[in-house]
Amino acid sequence: MPQLKNRQFLDFEKPIKELYDQIEQLKTTQEKSKTDMSGAITSLEQKITETKKNLTDNLTPWQRVQLSRHPDRPYTLKYIEKMCSNFIELHGDRNVKDDKAMVGGFAQLGEETVMLIGQQKGNNTKTRQLRNFGMANPEGYRKALRLMKLAEKFNKPIITLIDTPGAYPGLEAEERGQGEAIARNIYEMISLKVPVICVIIGEGASGGALGIGVGDKVVMLENTWYTVISPESCSSILWRTWDKKETAAEQLRLTGDDMLKFGLVDDVVPEPLGGAHWDYDQAADLLKAYLIPMIKQLKAIPANERVDQRIEKFGKMGFWEETALASPIPAQ
Repeated sequence: MPQLKNRQFLDFEKPIKELYDQIEQLKTTQEKSKTDMSGAITSLEQKITETKKNLTDNLTPWQRVQLSRHPDRPYTLKYIEKMCSNFIELHGDRNVKDDKAMVGGFAQLGEETVMLIGQQKGNNTKTRQLRNFGMANPEGYRKALRLMKLAEKFNKPIITLIDTPGAYPGLEAEERGQGEAIARNIYEMISLKVPVICVIIGEGASGGALGIGVGDKVVMLENTWYTVISPESCSSILWRTWDKKETAAEQLRLTGDDMLKFGLVDDVVPEPLGGAHWDYDQAADLLKAYLIPMIKQLKAIPANERVDQRIEKFGKMGFWEETALASPIPAQ
């Protein structure tokens, strides 16, 4: 987790930054004057906790989108590091190359060996370019499918960690079959014989998320979003400007609470006060506390029954009405 001096604050987090600045000033004064400032420091720390709670309780959809993209937010490899032991990363799709935007491998989660797969973003300019900003190419999705099939072969549960602004939209990605790779993953994931849990840990956008997003349980962390298009792109299409992105975020109904009401996700996992970027250990512990009992629960269901439930769950998503035809369609 970044040190306070290196921490970045969003616009709506500035009240928290001001309180931290006051604490730093008090600590400096305490060192110079040898005066006990512990009471005032404790009072400010309590105020920080209250401010974080107030902010968390009153976030707008756009603010949750901003939190999901926070530069200090933990990514897939950080969650794996904090939740698991003995992680062995596996590389390559055995066809084109190793896509650095998609990572995966076996790891020990509690007493269970699992296959963990997820999109990985970078935390500085160099690693962002290396990871392609978490936007996978077709070979990334094919690598993910290869690892899923490997997990199925050895009867190990699969956990996917979703955090992407979308699949890579470049011409070369389309030439190598981006759409087919994502569609193939959706098709194969629906019938995997092992438990599959999909977790949106940041951005869950479009087919880039769906490519590793079909499972027995699909859950979101508290400050994440999940929808077909980003608020900026939606605003650009509808209003020909990015200035309406906040309105778009509200109208898209993209938060965890919205997705839960629509029946598109199964649960919303809480985050540390103020967001996952404030406490990596607690964020990982909260997610781990959800995953371990859920894996046990899913393993208790026979494989064929679990697949049938998965198909039924995704098959009944959405809203529609059926009406009888007024008159039969004449034969041609």
